[in-house]
Amino acid sequence: MDDGDGRDVRGEPAEAGGSGTGTSVAGGMSLGEAIAEFLRSRVALKQSANTLAAYRRDLEGVGELLARHGGYEDADRLGLEKVTGRALRAAFADFAQPRAASSVGRAWSVWNQFFTFLVADELAPGNPMGSVGRPKAPHRYPKPLRGEDTPELLLASAAAPVDKERRRAPWPERDFAVLAVLLCAGLRSSELLELAVSSLGGRRGERILTVRGKGGKERAVPIEPELEAVIEDYLASRAARRAGREAARNEPLFVGTDGERLGRGALQYLVGRAYREAGVSGQVPTGASVHALRHTFATRLAEDGASAVEIMRLLGHASLTTSQNYIDATAREQRAAIRASRTSRALRQVAGVAVRVGAEGAGATAE
Repeated sequence: MDDGDGRDVRGEPAEAGGSGTGTSVAGGMSLGEAIAEFLRSRVALKQSANTLAAYRRDLEGVGELLARHGGYEDADRLGLEKVTGRALRAAFADFAQPRAASSVGRAWSVWNQFFTFLVADELAPGNPMGSVGRPKAPHRYPKPLRGEDTPELLLASAAAPVDKERRRAPWPERDFAVLAVLLCAGLRSSELLELAVSSLGGRRGERILTVRGKGGKERAVPIEPELEAVIEDYLASRAARRAGREAARNEPLFVGTDGERLGRGALQYLVGRAYREAGVSGQVPTGASVHALRHTFATRLAEDGASAVEIMRLLGHASLTTSQNYIDATAREQRAAIRASRTSRALRQVAGVAVRVGAEGAGATAE
């Protein structure tokens, strides 16, 4: 039955053919129940809370449109047998209106996983997503900071001017360590915030950071002695702030002045302040300042000759294609002019500044 707008509201097969095109979903449960069952299965796979939240948003967003098109209040009242390729096409068409192609493509992938799960559990006879067009997002190369800006950012963090807006006491050692880890280890903001003191392991001079990435997957990121020294200076300053008590291994690595785990908002503010002091705040979109440092790390790896596989392992990419983008974006004619590990070189240049500023700040506090 067609409602006059190309939308099948009864759930009858839209078209015959292979690849699941126009397949009606059979079973005794509602769409809402099926979504809940799928999300429970993802929890069992130890997928991260952020990943599960993204799955839920995409499933419920399209599910709400499916229910509305079918004349139901919500997905809990819409039977699975009414979800067809034709109904999905109409729902995705509405879903796509206010969203970027990349967001619609991600939702398409989630719904494809959802129906693959239903078929495997014999809750659906086929996957109707074959009849729903998947948008192709425009190819976008990562945008790192220009090389000359890297030491400026580190210097701005090391200098740690007094925050006149919030009158927050500066903590130069911590701020410097945060910027250094982002620039020289390429962590995502969520990965940095989840680090514990125990995440720093290995022998002196051969330290590694154990990072929990997307989907709960762990990876080991080697850190250079210069970065190791910066982290140790920060931990020493942290102990001094707590009457000499060293941080326990199960405590967060990066904390606020209150001793609690550093939050996402505080991290964004910290990095944003470094951008402003360095005079490069206009280089990246609002909210992307932390991720630009990750792009910078990856791009420097590519420029210095790292392979796509090495970049994938160090950054925790799920796809080799993502890592290859950094290599493709690197201008070949500049390769001869690039010397190894520029972020580490910048760190060596300003490490003394950070320690000196920290010492001066401690002296001023004592006075």
